[in-house]
Amino acid sequence: MSGFKLNAKLWLFFFIAIAMFPLFFLGVSYGMLGEMPEIEDLENPRNALSSEILDENGVLIGKFFYENRTNIEYKELSPHFIDALIATEDIRFRSHSGIDLRGTLRAVFSFGNDGGASTITQQLAKNLFSRFEKPSGKIGRINQKFKEWVISVQLEKRYTKDEILIMYLNTVPFSGTSFGIQAASREFFNKEPKDLKVEEAAVLVGMLKANSRYNPKRNPDNSKNRRNIVMQQMNKYGYLSTDSFNLLKDTEIKLEYRPATSQGIANYFKIYLGQHLKDWCKENNYDLYRSGLKIYTTINAEMQKTAEAAVAKHLTKFQKDFLKQWGKDKPWRFLSTRGVIPNFIEDALKRTERYRSLKSSGLSHSQIITELKKPIDMTIFSWSGDIDTTMSSYDSMSYIKKILHAGFIAIEPQTGYVKAWVGGINHAHFKYDHVNINARRQVGSTFKPIVYATAIDINKYTPCTEFPRERTIFMSGGQPWSPRNFDGKEGGVWPIWKGLALSDNLITAQVMKSLGDNGPDLVVQFAERIGIAKDRVPHVPSICLGTVELSVFEMASAYSAFVNKGLWIEPSFITRIEDKEGNVVAEFSNPKHDQVLSEDKAYTMTHLLERVVRRGTAAGLMSRYELKGNIGGKTGTTQGAADGWFMGVTNNLVCATWVGADDPTVRARTSYLGQGARMAMPIFGYFMNNIQNNSKLKFQALPFEIPENFNMGAFDCKANQSNQTDQGGRIRLEGLGD
Repeated sequence: MSGFKLNAKLWLFFFIAIAMFPLFFLGVSYGMLGEMPEIEDLENPRNALSSEILDENGVLIGKFFYENRTNIEYKELSPHFIDALIATEDIRFRSHSGIDLRGTLRAVFSFGNDGGASTITQQLAKNLFSRFEKPSGKIGRINQKFKEWVISVQLEKRYTKDEILIMYLNTVPFSGTSFGIQAASREFFNKEPKDLKVEEAAVLVGMLKANSRYNPKRNPDNSKNRRNIVMQQMNKYGYLSTDSFNLLKDTEIKLEYRPATSQGIANYFKIYLGQHLKDWCKENNYDLYRSGLKIYTTINAEMQKTAEAAVAKHLTKFQKDFLKQWGKDKPWRFLSTRGVIPNFIEDALKRTERYRSLKSSGLSHSQIITELKKPIDMTIFSWSGDIDTTMSSYDSMSYIKKILHAGFIAIEPQTGYVKAWVGGINHAHFKYDHVNINARRQVGSTFKPIVYATAIDINKYTPCTEFPRERTIFMSGGQPWSPRNFDGKEGGVWPIWKGLALSDNLITAQVMKSLGDNGPDLVVQFAERIGIAKDRVPHVPSICLGTVELSVFEMASAYSAFVNKGLWIEPSFITRIEDKEGNVVAEFSNPKHDQVLSEDKAYTMTHLLERVVRRGTAAGLMSRYELKGNIGGKTGTTQGAADGWFMGVTNNLVCATWVGADDPTVRARTSYLGQGARMAMPIFGYFMNNIQNNSKLKFQALPFEIPENFNMGAFDCKANQSNQTDQGGRIRLEGLGD
């Protein structure tokens, strides 16, 4: 009798528990165990979406992301991926209502040893719920599990199975930086989710169990084993034939890896763009890293890739030549004496975070240097690929200071649109952007066309206007200043086309002198009208030889006025921004502009720049790089051969190129190697050759448009009017100071 009473009590407890179970879940849904998401949050889950950077044709070139995530639709999934996911993670996904009771009971009675019981819907609930609360401790995790069950049921009521599946795949992390199936597909296989093969889909599904342990890049063996388990599950449930499984299980994983941190191109531009948009996002209540914006830029992806390849191609070789010339000697030299700068590396180390950290710990300078001379494991940059090595911080600083850098930009002068932006050689190792407007280096003779344009505008000179090739004296700061050529040569009378073509300092000084005592002021005024920042250029006569420091960005902006019929248009790089729903939230148009020259005078400038290429310091450009069409340019070399420049122009493209070491006291050993024609011009040459032969671009350097009723007789001056051409019709480049 007592046994009957005991059984009755057990049954009563059981029925009460069953009756209380719905009430318990009702209480959970109303916040009994803590805050629950609102219904609106479940119906409109707001994921942190990366903002995409698109080129002028809508090609993805980069992202801003807190979590590298882009939402896609169910129809964009590969059927193989869906099969692999369901077979591995939740075989009864299509039939349960958010909670798999059969799986739950199995997990309870096996104490979790026979697999977990979390459905895809519950995993989605967990991903969504993590925005609201991070549980801690066993009780916290148990409470969260109950909450996830409630959320799962709510999700099943509101969404179809396909919608739940794609919501899950848009939120699940596949790696430390890639969230969602599209980001993972691009990172590991460089393809869209719909294009995944069976074995590729199995790799990604396998990562869901433990995305670090089964990461195919870091742990390929673990990943392969896990992939095969996924395909075995697919075979078990009829999604993959036995023959196919046996064929695929022994294949190696073939990745086309694109790390999320460096996906896309134009990494220097991406950082500059982010800084540029910082205030706009703040004013318009957007988070650049979470709002899923689509930022349409003026960059042309094909030109950008070509520009980056041109920089790499030239500097891979030129860096070797640079190091070979110096050998074991140190390239950091004083300008006047060419002597080695003492304590150069130690002074550079003082500016590092590690030096400051050691100093704050109480070590003396000598103790710090001793510490910094101890070898440590590190990865260093090389043009042959990153090198894992053991090297001291002292030696690595010496290594880094000898590396040459570059800046390159291409602008469409008719619109001001930036088409390519290469701020450096490798953003992972060197963050400094050598293109942006604050990255100033001495421009050398590339400034001379600005002096010539000022004189042509004011004094109405033609290419045939002649000046004596003799020294002239300026008063600067109460002191006389008289520029000379590098080789000291002078004499004769030259037309200004030849003076610019051969970058002759004496002729340029004569042109500046012809503007009168306020010549420097007039040149500065003109420079500021064509995009050079105000108060950037000093009002002194020496600017005629390019002693001023300017940016690659500004120089390209300035030359664009010559090509665009005298109309300067401020460079721009964004056309519009869309929100994650595709609504246009900002359009960027009507840039600043100024008609700085008449069409006739602007055409005269393009003619002078063409002569630099045909008969001047850039005479080898066309033949050496097999270029076609009408191209103008200007070389630039600075004092002590520290900076090499080349400006290249066509009828619809203006390019500025700079090459030099990070520190301007690091110099080429000889003036021959340090000429702009050898330091920088090859980058433009490779770039132009490639875009002319690119089937997608089909770029043509068409003739510069001749203004209506233009007097071509102004250009009809004979090349032999001066006796300074050398024998054989070739122009001597040495010693003229380009």
